[in-house]
Amino acid sequence: MGSEAWFPVRLTGERVILRRHVPANVEAFRRWYADPRVARLTRYQDGPMRPIEIERFFLSRVVGPDSLAMAIHLKADGRLIGTCAFSQLDGDNGSALFHITIGEIDCWGQGHGTEATQLMLAHAFETLHLHRVALSVFEFNERAIRTYLRCGLLIEGRAREAIWRDGRRWDELTMSILGHEWAARRSAAAEQPAQEAQAVAPGPAQGTRPATRDMG
Repeated sequence: MGSEAWFPVRLTGERVILRRHVPANVEAFRRWYADPRVARLTRYQDGPMRPIEIERFFLSRVVGPDSLAMAIHLKADGRLIGTCAFSQLDGDNGSALFHITIGEIDCWGQGHGTEATQLMLAHAFETLHLHRVALSVFEFNERAIRTYLRCGLLIEGRAREAIWRDGRRWDELTMSILGHEWAARRSAAAEQPAQEAQAVAPGPAQGTRPATRDMG
């Protein structure tokens, strides 16, 4: 498979576009990962990342050669709002780990993460022909868990009380989706419009007078 197929220039959805990161995006990373609200959901350590940690993370995990990382932009105005990536890509076993962060707080809860996740899963299963995509998420990150469930991932395990946060211990959940599960969801989604159209289509005429119904 060519490098363009493995690492696309862009993936386009209805509301977001995923593009390759550019070096200038490090400025957004500095702001995102220094925010305690973002760090709480993304870091094992309790507290924001230090500037040197952000620089190292950006160079190795975002623009480095070992991760398929994409910048999440709003389609309407091009604003950079987050990042998503596959890591530990295993061609022999057809698997990868998925990561996503919506760094702009005012864009939380608007469905942008859901669409970005769907775009990445479609690329994983329909272009790269992977067999399995998995991720880890903290138990208290309920918004992210709802997003992943909406995209078809299932909770398959948990590391019990692995995270200390907010004065208590939480589980870390493992979630995954398999290629045939993704294909089944896509097939069901494609059939739904046809079924809805059939349900509202007028039936054959019965006799010479149209049926009427009181609308009072």
